[in-house]
Amino acid sequence: MQKTKNIAIIGSGLVGSLLAIYLRKRGHEVTVFDRRQDVRKVEFSGRSINLAMSNRGWSALRKVGVEKDIRELALALDKRALHVNEKPIYFQKYGKEGEAIYSISRGVLNRKMIDLAEETGAKFRFEEKVWDVNLAEAKIYTGESEKAEWQEYQFDMVFGADGAFSRVRHKMQRNSRFNYSQNFIDVGYKELTIPANSDGSHKLDNASFHIWPRGEFMLIAMPNLDGSFTCTLFMPFEGDISFEKIKTEVEAEKFFSEYFPDIKSDISNLTKDFFKNPTSAMVTMKCYPWTYWDKVALVGDSAHAIVPFYGQGMNAGFEDISVLDELIEKYNDDWEMIFQEYQKSRKPNADAIAELSYRNFVEMSSKTANPQFILRKKIEKHFADKYPEKWIPLYSRVTFSDKPYADALAIGDKQRDIMDEVMAFPGIEDKWETEEVNELILELLHSEAIKA
Repeated sequence: MQKTKNIAIIGSGLVGSLLAIYLRKRGHEVTVFDRRQDVRKVEFSGRSINLAMSNRGWSALRKVGVEKDIRELALALDKRALHVNEKPIYFQKYGKEGEAIYSISRGVLNRKMIDLAEETGAKFRFEEKVWDVNLAEAKIYTGESEKAEWQEYQFDMVFGADGAFSRVRHKMQRNSRFNYSQNFIDVGYKELTIPANSDGSHKLDNASFHIWPRGEFMLIAMPNLDGSFTCTLFMPFEGDISFEKIKTEVEAEKFFSEYFPDIKSDISNLTKDFFKNPTSAMVTMKCYPWTYWDKVALVGDSAHAIVPFYGQGMNAGFEDISVLDELIEKYNDDWEMIFQEYQKSRKPNADAIAELSYRNFVEMSSKTANPQFILRKKIEKHFADKYPEKWIPLYSRVTFSDKPYADALAIGDKQRDIMDEVMAFPGIEDKWETEEVNELILELLHSEAIKA
């Protein structure tokens, strides 16, 4: 049993709440600070992208005994549903039988996670803004504004779980040899809603992640328990087809009629919500180190914000907490060693999932409706089904596995090179299910020395 520490967590989001549960289970005193109102008392403002809980997230929840509570909030999605104009809906299975991602409303999940953390004894202080952190002494300073009188709190250690624009990390950035970068992509997003049918049922298949791929932009929809779908339009901020080009309700109507005619009439208050809901930006943020002595550590987006196109932001953050807990078990009261091993272990994996997430936007928006891409996925699945010990597709390595993201990226790159050669095989469209093609893949696997 560890010596009890008095610990502050800055940020009451998903990762901060899960960390509070883990630390309370180990007997520590935990106070969570958040500059925002208690999310359990407010309506959400149309800025959310539904979450896709997958293996890593469930594993972290399972370890601390709250998986069952969260399963009740989730809908299983075992396939993509691709909506291409003037073509039937095309379904792509995500993995093997029984493998699925799970759609969960961010707001609903966050409220539940805070409830669960409070049940363990964690204390939450909402609408209390942290303005400064004394890293060496684990002191935090809160107040109404930067110029107001501040309240000082003394803790044994501080965790920054306050997101991509973390106040805790901001203070760490002032240290010598602290590396930091942020990169905004030129694509923004806007939330829309497809309401339930009058009987409460879903208007679209509720076991699918729906995608309308349109090249430089796309629409996605994920189901909610109440029969609705949360939709997200991803589109460039500027350009020929962009958010800046849609200035009136008439232009919004025309845009959806041209590019999303099959769903336009189902989107609730389309033109009103298009202008009411904000157009939000997406950023990849990298930094190092993630810790300061045995006093301060960053977790989740505070350490490694990523774009949402692999559905792994929350899962990666939850995995941070799971790995941290394993190191606590290993090193007990040696927090300096815990923190050092934590950042060394997680940094390469955070960088890997950042790269994979960015690449997946190109795949989802530009490639998923391409006949060659569809054939490529068919070949991969056919081979993986026949030789599961030799080929695990990249998506499955990321989503249905606990193996390191860095390994998934490295092996995925080798698999991509192999599939490039397979797709160049003469007559592949007619021969893709033949033993000849299987032998080619086996030969290429041997030359690349890939192990499943």
